Amino acid sequence: MKLSSISLRLITAPLKQPFKTHLEMVSEREVIVVEAKDQDGLIGYGEAVPFTSPWYTEETVKTCFHMLEDFLIPLTLAGQFKHPNELPSLWSGIRRNAMAKSALDQAIWDLYAKQKGFYLGQLFGGERSEVAAGVVVASDNIGDAMRQIDDFSAYGYQRYKIKINPKNDLEFLSEIRRTYPDIPLMADANSAYKLGDTSHLQKLDAFKLMMIEQPLRHDDIVEHSVLQKQLQTPICLDESINSYHDAKNALLLESCGVITIKMAKVGGWSEAVKIHDLCVEKNVPVWCGGMIEFGISRAHNIALATLKGFTIPGDISSSSRYWEEDIIEPEVIVESGVIQVPEKAGIGFAINEKRLNELTTYSKVYR
Repeated sequence: MKLSSISLRLITAPLKQPFKTHLEMVSEREVIVVEAKDQDGLIGYGEAVPFTSPWYTEETVKTCFHMLEDFLIPLTLAGQFKHPNELPSLWSGIRRNAMAKSALDQAIWDLYAKQKGFYLGQLFGGERSEVAAGVVVASDNIGDAMRQIDDFSAYGYQRYKIKINPKNDLEFLSEIRRTYPDIPLMADANSAYKLGDTSHLQKLDAFKLMMIEQPLRHDDIVEHSVLQKQLQTPICLDESINSYHDAKNALLLESCGVITIKMAKVGGWSEAVKIHDLCVEKNVPVWCGGMIEFGISRAHNIALATLKGFTIPGDISSSSRYWEEDIIEPEVIVESGVIQVPEKAGIGFAINEKRLNELTTYSKVYR
């Protein structure tokens, strides 16, 4: 592939309402938009979605920009590659930094799909014409959480994820189940518990949850294997799954019954699809995780979720969940619990240039 330039943009926008977990409260979101342009003027788009501080992963917006500018972009512009599936090998000398790699990988795959005239998901065997949508409820106040569920139910979301910790889990889940006894409900712990909390976590089995996401350490696989054998509720691993190798080990140890795949966190399309294929082979359900992202990352997630193994509704909500106005056109809309998969080439959405320019705080072009 011949690239004429790669551009980086920093963009920032306030969330419509704060996103609260026991780890952090996010009120404003900053990401990096990557644009890969070919010699004919076609542009592919990717989105780097680390947070401003390293509360979720070790990567931040600043470190990600550094890796892109000083290492990944020079390697890519100087490299001789014919196909995007060669990118992991091209970047193999750079360890980790998955979110930086994923953003550039996304942009080049989007460009490649546009060059070939195919919707991006189809390049990986995606066949769905619509994807099931789930939504995250993140609040430290039960009244606010209940109002969010009530509001989101109008859109027919097919799965609700509530953020929990040892101080609020029983109160939150009891109240939700009293009011909404039958909604598809899961709990996300974001590593709030220890293996010594097993007896407490066993109490959550009573709430008939679809799964409990990442109860133990963010980098743990072994202790989750011990815990899973003592719970009726399936464990879903998220933070622990940063590569195909992680997923393979988790399944070998029976550390979970579900895996969430976050393309941004595993380094891009190739690694995400490898994890998906492994889980299909092992008959382990997967779903597509979100990162409080703008529309470009959301569009890549929609394309990923068209693959057959994504049988659980993912964290792919409407653009209006977080933003007064998104950076893609049309915006992502959830109706009756589903999102219609676009048919246009690449990510299937156009860029709202006016909005993108309004949110841009810094930009640079590399040739």
